[in-house]
Amino acid sequence: MSSLILRTTARYLTPLLLIFSVFLFLRGHNQPGGGFAAGLVAAAPFALLSIAFGAAEARRILQVKPRLLIGVGLLTSFASGAIGLLKGQPFLTGVWGYIQLPGLDPVEMGTPVLFDLGVYLVVIGVSLSIIFALEEAE
Repeated sequence: MSSLILRTTARYLTPLLLIFSVFLFLRGHNQPGGGFAAGLVAAAPFALLSIAFGAAEARRILQVKPRLLIGVGLLTSFASGAIGLLKGQPFLTGVWGYIQLPGLDPVEMGTPVLFDLGVYLVVIGVSLSIIFALEEAE
């Protein structure tokens, strides 16, 4: 498809959708959102770019193979569960600690955020693998 309107819209919507994806990811523990919903929203701009410019151009803009995202996401989710095992607790038990950021108060961080990050990456990778495969099959 070679539509000037679609190409222009895709260029402007891509950063907005990615920012919205980060917002959904960060608010997911207290309100609706989280890794799965944010991952779907993050895959949407690349699907739009794939329709507007072709799968090869969307892959070039992504700069990471979807299979790598799947692997890193699975490893991150597994590691978040294994941290509980290292503390002598059952697998996937939430472990909390504090991270000191320069110039800020300590921020409480836990393994559920790591698990959500893994889900986020897996959902992006699987969604884009399917989308790119369908786009390239034509």
